[in-house]
Amino acid sequence: MDCEEVMLTVRIAAAERALLRELARGHGADVSDVAADGLIDVVPSLHVLPVPPVLPVRPEPAVLPVAPGAGAGAASGPGSATGPGVGDAGVLRLLRVLARPAPCAVTLWLPAPVADLLPLVGERITAVTGLRIGPASAALSAALRFWLAGDPQQLAAGLATLHRQGSPGLAAQRLDVAA
Repeated sequence: MDCEEVMLTVRIAAAERALLRELARGHGADVSDVAADGLIDVVPSLHVLPVPPVLPVRPEPAVLPVAPGAGAGAASGPGSATGPGVGDAGVLRLLRVLARPAPCAVTLWLPAPVADLLPLVGERITAVTGLRIGPASAALSAALRFWLAGDPQQLAAGLATLHRQGSPGLAAQRLDVAA
């Protein structure tokens, strides 16, 4: 049986949760819609991150737990001045995101096609960092936190551009067309 939406609980920091809520309010969208749009926005950024030769990828990667203390937020992110997740700087930002605690739980409803991306996101994060992320909710947490680590004004501008082209959640609708 196919579901139209998938419910996931993610762990993020309090400041990230506040930013996510502020972005949703600013665009008249649901927090879940903004998270889905953010995930679609960050997936290409994760894809261009190189697997750095300085970070050894272990044959048996460590599992990053979903419990508090498992993930984190960074001061700069995909939308920073150096570009979206470019090179080693993007890898270092991702590692900082994964190193800080994430004490807040947030429940999100994602369109099934967006949720289907999460195993790929987890595999990419494992390839880049050497840390196996674990369940889909942990992959979503890591990707969402990486996206939220960007400049808040650039995140809002990106959402405004996306929503100006159509209704909230347009990224998820585009994904359905592309699939």
